[in-house]
Amino acid sequence: MAIEKILSEWKKKVFKPIYWLEGEEEYYIDKLVDFAEHRILSDREASFNLTIFYGRDSNWADIVNACRRYPMFSDFQVVLIKEAQHLREIDKLDSYFQNPLHSTVLVVAYKDKKLDARTKFAKLVKEKAEVLVTKKMYDSALPDWVNKMVNGLGYTITPKGNALLVEHIGNDLNRIENEIEKILINVGSRKSITEEDIEQFVGISKEYNIFELQSALANKDMPKAIKIIQYFGANPKVAPMQLVLPSLYAFFSKVYMTYGVSGADETIAKQIGVSPFFMKDYLKASKTYGFSGTEKILLLLHQYNLKSIGINSARVEDADLMKELVVKAMM
Repeated sequence: MAIEKILSEWKKKVFKPIYWLEGEEEYYIDKLVDFAEHRILSDREASFNLTIFYGRDSNWADIVNACRRYPMFSDFQVVLIKEAQHLREIDKLDSYFQNPLHSTVLVVAYKDKKLDARTKFAKLVKEKAEVLVTKKMYDSALPDWVNKMVNGLGYTITPKGNALLVEHIGNDLNRIENEIEKILINVGSRKSITEEDIEQFVGISKEYNIFELQSALANKDMPKAIKIIQYFGANPKVAPMQLVLPSLYAFFSKVYMTYGVSGADETIAKQIGVSPFFMKDYLKASKTYGFSGTEKILLLLHQYNLKSIGINSARVEDADLMKELVVKAMM
């Protein structure tokens, strides 16, 4: 069942006896657990009817006993098991799963993994519980996810601001949401989030970032590229080499893909999985370097990734390695 359907039913006070939330993406599990903890019951009801267990510190028998209690001054009680993946002998909950109380809403947050579907307990969970399985979102899907979230709050975000946020934070949906909420507190009545807002309130430079470095490389603008690298060197926490190199490799890998596709810019962008807003940089790089030049850069990036961890290289500052890489790439 999708998270939207579960939340919609909960808002209508329609509950199933057991919800089993599992998988790699914590964001959606956290959303449901937070709603169950704070919004299913009123504050008065929760004081009598909300019980929270943490897997590492709990005993399965105590959980079963709590689930079998009847609610006080309410139609429902809520029992939450947080970090259930750490609960010892979790399969011994089977006695309750086989015959749950309809006045108990049991929510099990089984993060970072899934039950082994071959086990008897997993089959029982699938039969008796409402199951939500979450998967880690692909990086290519993050910009659309950000747009939908921001639009859902009644705001818009510029393509570059979106890309800066996603590139800086990566695949951490909880943190992306927190940063957006922080930005919205500061933009006042304005309904658009810009790259300037990202720079000011998240702490990402709109001039010295990985996208500007990619653009400088695409245009063979060595002075600009060196200037950005010097900024990275002076501010190593902003863009460590171990993050810059994979980003550049992803960029030139997609440049490499452009040689095998055709059509309008938006069509190519969709086929290679990038924002149309940045398509000009990919096409510019493909023309600037050509097929063999792009292959050379991908090989250089692999070599300098090894050098960055001390393989085939004496100890050299990251900024110096990056400058050396850029010069060789543009030769």
